[in-house]
Amino acid sequence: MFVVIRFRVAEAEQAEFAVRAQAAVDVLAQQKGFVAAQVGRNVDDPELLALNLEWENVGSYRRALSPYDVKLTAVPLLSQAIDEPTAYEDLAAMLP
Repeated sequence: MFVVIRFRVAEAEQAEFAVRAQAAVDVLAQQKGFVAAQVGRNVDDPELLALNLEWENVGSYRRALSPYDVKLTAVPLLSQAIDEPTAYEDLAAMLP
């Protein structure tokens, strides 16, 4: 399963955001069930950034948000995300 978390960040603040996003990815990568992560910028709207996370399953993702170091490092960043659903199942895996 994958998680797409979008942020609206002014271009002047993106370097600082990148440092915070990398710290969040580093701490999340230590959690059981983590597969991969990417941070990207929208090519048509450069103030729209996305943090894409891949997890073994939704339970792994939800449990990964509980440890103290995640709450200290990642949750403050995630709380600044655009308010929208973020967790997605792989549709191809659901097809016969």
